Amino acid sequence: MKKLITIIITSFLLLFNTAPAVQALVKPPTVSADSVVLMDATTGKILYEKNKNSAYPPASTTKIMTILLVLENSKLDDVVTVSKNAEIADGSKIYITEGEKISVKELLYGLILASANDCAVALAEHISGSTEKFAKLMNEKAGSLGCKNTNFVNPNGLYDVNHKTSAYDLALIMQELTKHDEYKEMATTPSYTMASTNKCKEKRPLWNGNKLIHKGDQYYYEYCVGGKTGYTIQSKHSYIAVANKNGQKLIVSLVHDSIKTFFPDSIKLLNYGFNNFELSKYYDKGVEVSNLTLEDGTVIPLLASKDFYIVKAKGSSITPIIKTEKMNSDLSSIKKGDDISKALITFGKDSYNLDLSSGMNYSKKVSVPSNSFLKNNAKYFTQSSLKMNIIKYSAIALATILIFMRIRNIKTKKKNRLRRLMHNIKDKR
Repeated sequence: MKKLITIIITSFLLLFNTAPAVQALVKPPTVSADSVVLMDATTGKILYEKNKNSAYPPASTTKIMTILLVLENSKLDDVVTVSKNAEIADGSKIYITEGEKISVKELLYGLILASANDCAVALAEHISGSTEKFAKLMNEKAGSLGCKNTNFVNPNGLYDVNHKTSAYDLALIMQELTKHDEYKEMATTPSYTMASTNKCKEKRPLWNGNKLIHKGDQYYYEYCVGGKTGYTIQSKHSYIAVANKNGQKLIVSLVHDSIKTFFPDSIKLLNYGFNNFELSKYYDKGVEVSNLTLEDGTVIPLLASKDFYIVKAKGSSITPIIKTEKMNSDLSSIKKGDDISKALITFGKDSYNLDLSSGMNYSKKVSVPSNSFLKNNAKYFTQSSLKMNIIKYSAIALATILIFMRIRNIKTKKKNRLRRLMHNIKDKR
């Protein structure tokens, strides 16, 4: 009997994307931060890492999670009423006051450009009602993104012994944030003037603290499309940035930098990434990757469920190894577009997971007459049913008659025995 599908058992670690960093031929630069990651944002592949999972207090780079949750859970034109807690927030601020009504968009500009802690508190309370509840939401989101070395206590990054993250986790958060076009627009704005409000008639000027987006600055980087600095005395310096060059998007994350070289170090790492690695589309969405042969011999084409990219060192010529496994055991009914299989695609030491969808509809055949067969042979089935009914009821009638005759025969025999017995008694007398 043919097998339903060939199941390929693959390494557990590979399934959870723990492959080593893609290797380049050129040695990466030396950087000063204690936890560092250079990531390809499209595939999530790590191009360089240094203590990627070591957790440190991240200071204001925390705010990229706050920005992400605000963009996911509110509208830019929502109006926020500032609380007393927001007004008295410590650290960097733009001095919003209790009762002031400000739009989410304006507060995000204050958060992204000026790293305003008071804006972070106001937005957190707008989303969750309190900073404590918002911190819980932050940690839930971090967990859903795969962050394993993160614990947030507040929305702004003010130092707390329990408030920590790693360079890798921070990169995962930025990877998700880059999916929001609103972030890029705000994060690449060199300066912004906030509108006057019910409590502040003067307009507040804001200046972007990310030097990589300022033309004329010694650290200007033309491909930078967003970033966030962070610093407290206890946390030291941290920095997260994203750059896009010809469709290849890289994220650089540096946490716990004691000598403040994160701007030049980021540029060195980004240049290393762009100069030594390339992003290639390997499959278009809907292209056949493999096929699956079912028990009855039906061949199901397996299609890429999305555009599939790989990252490789420039100049390398690697051939993929593709292994597939089914996603569920019940394949009796399949709709075109259903994800029914997975592919593990390996390029050298790197591996990628890709869901595969069915390229056709399929229903398992069963051994019962089809509707068309029944329709075409309705007369036959009617006649056959009538004959079967006649036979059935005739058999029942015959059985009834036989039983009745048997019972009558038994009674007759009993009467005859009784008459003979009585006759014998009379003779003896």
